Amino acid sequence: MDLYEYQARDLFEKHGVPTLRGIVATSAVQAEEAAAKLGTPIVVVKAQVKTGGRGKAGGVKLAKSPAEAAEKAEEILGLKIKDHTVRKVMVAEGADIAEEYYFSILLDRTKRRYLAMLSKEGGVEIEKLAAERPEALIRRSFSPLDGMTDTLARDMAYEAGFVEEDVAKLVPVFKQLYKVYTAEDATLVEVNPLVKTAQGDIIALDGKVTLDGNAEFRHSEHAALHDHGATDPLELKAQQMGLNYVKLDGSVGIIGNGAGLVMSTLDVVAYAGEDLPNQPKPANFLDIGGGANAEVMANGLEVILGDPQVKSVFVNVFGGITACDEVAKGIVQAYKILASDGIEPKPLVVRLDGNNAELGRSILDDAHLPKLEQVSTMDAAARKAAELAE
Repeated sequence: MDLYEYQARDLFEKHGVPTLRGIVATSAVQAEEAAAKLGTPIVVVKAQVKTGGRGKAGGVKLAKSPAEAAEKAEEILGLKIKDHTVRKVMVAEGADIAEEYYFSILLDRTKRRYLAMLSKEGGVEIEKLAAERPEALIRRSFSPLDGMTDTLARDMAYEAGFVEEDVAKLVPVFKQLYKVYTAEDATLVEVNPLVKTAQGDIIALDGKVTLDGNAEFRHSEHAALHDHGATDPLELKAQQMGLNYVKLDGSVGIIGNGAGLVMSTLDVVAYAGEDLPNQPKPANFLDIGGGANAEVMANGLEVILGDPQVKSVFVNVFGGITACDEVAKGIVQAYKILASDGIEPKPLVVRLDGNNAELGRSILDDAHLPKLEQVSTMDAAARKAAELAE
C-alpha cells in the first residue's frame, strides 16, 4: 500500500525522524486555519496524490499568509495530476533550505536483501539521475540480519562526498528511517528531498512510504491508512468480498480462475474486438482463484454486473482445483440474487473446461438462464462476448 505524503510524515514523526509540522486540509477554509495554526512566516501547500511530478503540475505552492494559503489551496484542490484528482492538501511549515539530498531504503527482491541509496543531489527525478549520472547515486546492498549499522551509514555518507560534520548528523537520520522501514514492515522508504537547512539541521522534507500488504495482520493500525474515498467503489466492494479485482476501461466483463488464465483472457478479448466497429475491450481483471466455490462465483458476477460500463460478461474457467459444477452453481445463484434485487441480467458467455466440465454445462442447460450462452472454445467465446458488447 502506497501512502500519501502526510501519512509518511506521520510515520516519520512517530519513529523520531526529524520532519516539519504539517496539517491536512480538504478545503480552502481548512487550509487557512492550518496556516494560522502553524504560525510560520511561510507555509507550503502541497497536493496529496500518490504520484510524482506534483511541483511541475502546479501542485506545490508557497504562501506567506493564511489568506494566501487559502488561495493556493483553492488552486490546487480539484487539480488533475497524472490522472489523479487532488482531494486534499497538506499545509506544511516552510524551510530555509541550504542543500537537498536523496535517501531511500527498499526491498531488493532479486538478491533477497535490502538496498539503500544516497545522493547529494536530491529534489530531482532519481530515475533520471541514475540513468544519466549513475556515479552520483550511491547504492549499498545489505542483509536484514545486519540492518543499517553505523558503519554502513557512515561509509555511504563518506562515499557520497559528505564532510564529517554532515556525516555525524546524517547517520542517526538514516538509522531512524531504517527503523521506519522495519517497524512498519515497509518495502520502500524514500526521502526526496532530505534537506540541510541554513541552520545546519537535517530534515526529511518529502517522504514516500510503501507498506507490505502481506504484513497487515501485524499492524491493525494500518487499516486507518487506507483511503477508501479514492478507491473505486467496485474495487472496494470486491476487496470486502475477498476478490482479486481491478477495474479497467472496457465493456466486456471478465471472470476466470487463476491470474495466468485471466491475463490470457484479457488479451484474447482485446484481440477479438479489434476488428469490430466499437472495438470492445476488457472491463476488468477478476480472478476467482484456484479453489473458488459457488459463493465466490456469485460474488464475482455481482461485482461485475454492478459496473454500468459492462455490456457483456465472459466467464472463462478451466477446472482444476476449481470444479466447473461449483462455478455453474455460482452463476445460477448470482442470477437468483439479481432477480431478487430487480436487476436485469446482461449477456453472459460461459466457457467451462476441465474438472466436472460436463456436469457444470448440464447445470447451466437445466437452469435455462436468460441471456446466457455456452461456447466450447476460448477464442470463440471471446469473440462472442466482444460481439455482444457492441
